[in-house]
Amino acid sequence: MINVKTEGMEDISKLLSEMGEKAPGVAAAALYEGAGVMAKEIAYQAGQITASPFRYRFGGWTRKPSPEEKAAIQGAVGIAKFDKNGSEVNTSIGFGNAGYVTMPNGKKRAVAQIANAINSGTSFMDKQPFIRKAVSSARTRASKAIADKAQAEFDALSKT
Repeated sequence: MINVKTEGMEDISKLLSEMGEKAPGVAAAALYEGAGVMAKEIAYQAGQITASPFRYRFGGWTRKPSPEEKAAIQGAVGIAKFDKNGSEVNTSIGFGNAGYVTMPNGKKRAVAQIANAINSGTSFMDKQPFIRKAVSSARTRASKAIADKAQAEFDALSKT
């Protein structure tokens, strides 16, 4: 008969149980880090938009966004409230609750509507896909920020 004696199994079991309980919080903190990276990149790309003075569309011509439209979206990007569903944590980054701004033609427009018109283009405005550029340029950095934050959080748990 062989006897095997192990030490520390209770500590490992306790650590794994604690990690399981705190996993949603770790995921939320990590996601917030990644969302922050992406939000900064969207704001940067919004600053790279080419603008020209406002003019009405005529004769089939399209226009660039006005400096006022560009300014309205530059600082308006935000991170939505986290949606926790069981073991999943989701959020979105965008201009949803950024409010309204009065344009040079005297009409109020939603900031999200302006951002969408600039990003996708319209019948009267040239397309400048700044959100796609931001996502493609920051995807790797955001993923790394998420992984680094999660690793740091779990490392901190294992040291306690």
